[in-house]
Amino acid sequence: MTGREIREFGHRWASPEGFGAYVGWLHSQALADSPRPEGFVPSTTLWWVEDEHYLGRLAIRHRLTASLLEAGGHIGYDVRPSARRRGHATAMLRAALPVARGLGIASALVTCDLTNAASRKVIEANGGVFADQRGEKLRFWVPTS
Repeated sequence: MTGREIREFGHRWASPEGFGAYVGWLHSQALADSPRPEGFVPSTTLWWVEDEHYLGRLAIRHRLTASLLEAGGHIGYDVRPSARRRGHATAMLRAALPVARGLGIASALVTCDLTNAASRKVIEANGGVFADQRGEKLRFWVPTS
């Protein structure tokens, strides 16, 4: 979840209606004509769960802006701290690749911080090919097929 999402919806998550509104908003963000903040692109959000436990999320951006081409990429993921170092991030990225392919993305740009060795390993384990470093970000192209 991004800070903006938590600020906008977090206070309503305790009720089924409020949480449903958040889920509905997430679904709407995948639609090309949905309103979104300036600079944001259509994106598909997937949650990674184990039984009833939320473990993390994926954001698959349908296209790139100049800013996303520099640092954000097509696919972003995060795993809650208590679920890290158990292979979830590798499995999550693997699961995202066919979704990206279905959106017409042949090779997905995935980035990580220069100092995030764990994320680099996740990307490389999924076939990521190092492209370059831009500032504090490493950029990889990952085939989706």
